[in-house]
Amino acid sequence: MQPEFRKRISLLNPIHFCALGFGSGLIPVMPGTFGSLAAIPLLLLCGALLPWQFAAITVLLSVAGIYICGKTAYDMKVHDHGSIVWDEVAGMFVTFLLVPLSASSLALGFVLFRFFDIVKPWPIGLIDKRLHGGTGIMLDDLVAGVMACVCLHTTLYLWPF
Repeated sequence: MQPEFRKRISLLNPIHFCALGFGSGLIPVMPGTFGSLAAIPLLLLCGALLPWQFAAITVLLSVAGIYICGKTAYDMKVHDHGSIVWDEVAGMFVTFLLVPLSASSLALGFVLFRFFDIVKPWPIGLIDKRLHGGTGIMLDDLVAGVMACVCLHTTLYLWPF
C-alpha cells in the first residue's frame, strides 16, 4: 500500500518531478543523499559553462526551488517531506560555485555538502527549525551549500589536486 502522501503527488507533474529530484527522492533510504547524487549529472552538464552562467543557473535553481518545494509540500500536505530533494540539487550547485569539476572535487564537495546538510551546524539547524514553506525547505540547504563551498575552496587552495 502506498503512503498517504504518495497518493497526492505524481511524477508526471513537472513540479513534483523536479521537487522529487527526478524520482530520486522516492528511494526509501537516504533520499537526501540520492537527491544530491541526482545533481551530479546536471553539474557535469553545466561544468563547461562560464562562471557567470553557472552562477545564473544556480540562482535560477534556488529561486525556482522555493516555489517547486513549497508547492509540492503543500500538495503532499507534509512540510519538508524527506522525498522533496530539489533543495539538495540546488545546494549541490551552490557547493560547486567557482570550483573546477573533477572526480576528486565532485567527491569531496558531495561529502562536504552531505555533512553540513545532515549535521546542520549553526545556523543551518536554526533555519531548518524556524522557517517554513518553500523558503524554509530551500534555505537550510543553500546555507549548507555555502558552507560546503567555502570548505571546498579552502581545501583546494591548501591542497590542490
